[in-house]
Amino acid sequence: MTAFEQTSEAVLENSVQRESAADPALARGSEAAAPRPVEELDSVVIRFVGDSGDGMQLTGSEFSKAVAKAGHGFATHPDYPSEIRAPTGTLFGVSGYQIQYGAREVFTSGDAPDALVAMNPAALKTNLPDVKHGGIVIANTGAFSDGNLAKAGYAANPLDDGSLDGYRLFKIDISALTAAALRDSGLSKKEVGRCKNYFALGLMLCLYGRPFDNEIDEIRDKFAKKPEFAEANVTALRAGHAYADAAEIFAATYQVREAAARPGTYRSITGNQAAALGFVAASETAGVPLFLGSYPITPATDILHELSALKHFDVTTFQAEDEIAGICSTIGAAYGGALGLTTTSGPGMALKTEAMGLAVMLELPMVIVNVQRGGPSTGLPTKIEQSDLLQAVYGRNGECPIPVIAAKSPSDCFDCAIEAVRLAVKYMTPVILLTDGGIANAAEPWRIPDVASLPKIDVTYRTDPQGFQPYARDENLARAWVRPGTPGMEHRVGGLEKDFLTGNISHDPNNHQRMVDVRAAKVAGTAKDIPPSKVEGPAQGELLVVGWGSTYGTIAQAREQAAAQGRPVAHLHLRHLNPLPPDLGDILTRYKTVLVPELNMGQLTKLLREQFLRDVVPLNKVQGKPFKVAEVLDRILELS
Repeated sequence: MTAFEQTSEAVLENSVQRESAADPALARGSEAAAPRPVEELDSVVIRFVGDSGDGMQLTGSEFSKAVAKAGHGFATHPDYPSEIRAPTGTLFGVSGYQIQYGAREVFTSGDAPDALVAMNPAALKTNLPDVKHGGIVIANTGAFSDGNLAKAGYAANPLDDGSLDGYRLFKIDISALTAAALRDSGLSKKEVGRCKNYFALGLMLCLYGRPFDNEIDEIRDKFAKKPEFAEANVTALRAGHAYADAAEIFAATYQVREAAARPGTYRSITGNQAAALGFVAASETAGVPLFLGSYPITPATDILHELSALKHFDVTTFQAEDEIAGICSTIGAAYGGALGLTTTSGPGMALKTEAMGLAVMLELPMVIVNVQRGGPSTGLPTKIEQSDLLQAVYGRNGECPIPVIAAKSPSDCFDCAIEAVRLAVKYMTPVILLTDGGIANAAEPWRIPDVASLPKIDVTYRTDPQGFQPYARDENLARAWVRPGTPGMEHRVGGLEKDFLTGNISHDPNNHQRMVDVRAAKVAGTAKDIPPSKVEGPAQGELLVVGWGSTYGTIAQAREQAAAQGRPVAHLHLRHLNPLPPDLGDILTRYKTVLVPELNMGQLTKLLREQFLRDVVPLNKVQGKPFKVAEVLDRILELS
């Protein structure tokens, strides 16, 4: 046993003795206490909240790893403040991480927390309204000072005034207990304060029956270059776990039933991680190097981070000085024969617009990833929204069509990245891939696929100069991909309109009409690559729910709950948004009512009405938060 661990156990014993005056049950000690009952659960929702500096994102992600290793299905929702350094203790600075895990497939991070860990008054105030009535609230009493209460707008301490009587409140001085456990660590007061998130993690791992041995290894790996911090965090983790185990304030502990997982190798993955791996897989499958030209922007930056660590897979990453340089470098890479990729969010899409038109004019294969966030302008950069669909479909000058696809979940970002590349190289066109901040930062279990099962991507560079014309087309209306410098195949590119075959500059009216028509026909022709739409639920009937993007999990769970109440509702989730699936119009006619939930003011609704002349019922939300299952379910029950 290390000195830190000996100190931790001694301090924990002392802390329990100090509490015993207020709670005689604690004085009996953990050894004399009868075993606490273990309550089995099908699923649980836990939320960790505190200041940005309290490490709640790390706490939540580490808790997620623990349940992932146990084989549970889970889904997470990180919630960051928009301000980079909001004042400590204020409502603006609250950062949270929610996880739902269970004994079966989990679709969402949950509507309402069963348990809330609040590290300060501001965290409690902003999150308490979401907690289930009768739910657990663990409050770090050490942060409930007069100053912090005032910053949060509390006239009185909510831990003492009876306002939390409807919850199971546990008042624990996490700050003091962590400091006591680390009093001999040699760390500064500030450094000790940074370890309290691991105390909270250990406490929750114990409360929910999760072992912490793997977490100790994770800590030592994470802080390998600073072993003193590693051991301090290990001590805090042990202290938190031991406190929850010894202190009888918890009448019971909780255990989520074991999950029956499909055999395979799994890992926890976020949407941005999955997208990065998908692009690498596409590059490897195609046998073509990958180039990313990107300017950092929330919430897309992590794709750049992930790919920059994968250079050994023939990946080149370029952190550009601005959004325009990012996409223009990508166009250059695609012209040179690489798979071109650029990543951004809504404001960056606006800046890239002119260059997207150039990519369409040049007919080069590249992928533009838009990790959507709340807008307009800077908007809500760390919050979820689906408000860039119309921008993706229409947001360029001139007749400038681009295929658009959208991922539905973190792991689906992997498949969508491959699909985007496949379409780009088959049809020689830029492709837009839409994700959003919700699935980009959220995590879920991902069954690592067999490499042999990945879709094949065939890439052929033309090298035969015989009869070469830069804009001669194949059966898919795609022009040839020619590397610059190939003997006898020199050709020019540029933004001015091209001759239909030679690629020379042309101002001929009929040629322009012909080129506009063929570019539109090429994008429309990608529809033949869209597989038949899969409808969950009845093939015809009263109500069809049509969704896209990250609303998938919420709609899927709401449909299941409606079916359990005797309401047979169908659900169709769209991956391809431009063009829309060829069979969609027929499917819409099979249902009396079509409901379209989306995190915008009705953008897919407009597209469906425009193309199919079919009225649909919108369900819209723009609050920077995902739909709750109850919100979609209530509307389903009203309409079915």
